[in-house]
Amino acid sequence: MTEPASLFDEAAAENAAAAAPLAVRMRPRSLDEVVGQEAVLGPGRPLRRLVDADEGMSVILYGPPGTGKTTLAHVVSLATKRTFVQLSALNSGVKDVRAVIDTATKDLGLTGRRTVLFIDEVHRFSKTQQDSLLSAVENRVVSLIAATTENPYFSVVSPLLSRSIVLTLEPLGDDDVRILLRRALTDPRGYGGTLTMASDAEDHAVRIGGGDARRALTTLEAAANAARDEGLSEITLPVVERAVTRAAVRYDRDGDQHYDVASALIKSIRGSDVDAALHYLARMVEAGEDPRFIARRLVISASEDIGMADPTALPLAVAAYTAVSFIGMPEGRIPLAQAVIHLATAPKSNASYAAIGAAIEDIHKGLAGPVPFHLRDSSYQGAAKLGHGQGYAYAHEDPDGVVAQQFAPDAVDRRDYYRPTDHGAEAGMSQRLSRLRAILRRR
Repeated sequence: MTEPASLFDEAAAENAAAAAPLAVRMRPRSLDEVVGQEAVLGPGRPLRRLVDADEGMSVILYGPPGTGKTTLAHVVSLATKRTFVQLSALNSGVKDVRAVIDTATKDLGLTGRRTVLFIDEVHRFSKTQQDSLLSAVENRVVSLIAATTENPYFSVVSPLLSRSIVLTLEPLGDDDVRILLRRALTDPRGYGGTLTMASDAEDHAVRIGGGDARRALTTLEAAANAARDEGLSEITLPVVERAVTRAAVRYDRDGDQHYDVASALIKSIRGSDVDAALHYLARMVEAGEDPRFIARRLVISASEDIGMADPTALPLAVAAYTAVSFIGMPEGRIPLAQAVIHLATAPKSNASYAAIGAAIEDIHKGLAGPVPFHLRDSSYQGAAKLGHGQGYAYAHEDPDGVVAQQFAPDAVDRRDYYRPTDHGAEAGMSQRLSRLRAILRRR
């Protein structure tokens, strides 16, 4: 006897679900299953209100990959019982958007059922494509949930921004990733308790995840498949290493080594040992260190240890930070390496660091005093009666571009804070600075 078609459909659906990637199978089914992101999911927070009060607001979810943007969109749809439609900006156009809006309008009029429209990578939509959403969002024909890995204030048109709430999602913490890994091992949608994971293997999977839930679960899935192929019931560190072809780095992102390795990187740059600096950079990258943390340290080093000895060091370090924020990892390791090489091989000077330190020290000593009258703001009515701006010499009117004039308050007049070194581009600064100071103080 032929089985009813519905049974075949159910079996096919079950087989498809079982064959789905672990990260898809473990996708939360309710807000209570979502791990992390308390800033947007806590009591009274926008997404919680959207679900609990079934509000028709539109939101833009901004954050790096693996922080749960798609997951949150699905959870909101399930919780609100609305029609859920997903589009990807990679392969959708204005025609697709308008078709969804037309259907949503009909459903709202005929059944009263509202629609959640999820658009992944909305930053890839052109201005025209984004503009096509405005009316439907304004009239709440659809509740838009748009996901982007790029700053929406630069990549989303202003009218759409003004009609939406921007929510920033942060990378998951290590404890959050551990919860997800352990849940996948015990939950029937994952491995249902048939596998266990050694603590050092778990640590390695967490490091590889680097705050990205999808990456961590993909690592677990690869390791679980490898363990089963070898007839093992426990996922060990060697199994994880073989599965993801990455050796474990003995590095605790939250412990002493986090600070020790970061310190060693900066001190190697300061000491001009480019090879040691690259070694420590590699350790941090392979340990899953936040690349933005590394880039921030490089920006500081560019000013503190190099400064005016190589004025190109700071913009290059800032460019590395921007590049890492834009492209993410693993490609981000390349601009980081370029920055480390540049900084380590550059001439060194801490004169800028010492200069601001000396100026601040004087401030702490109470050496401040009033701004000289000729430097005070004279742009408002009545300023002249107060003597503001009187006697100010406009430097551009002088052939040399510099005139004898007091700029500092009396308490610190003629104090030398900046003392350039003879290294790199700063070498020629001493002579020029001496000439400038001589002219300024010729009074």
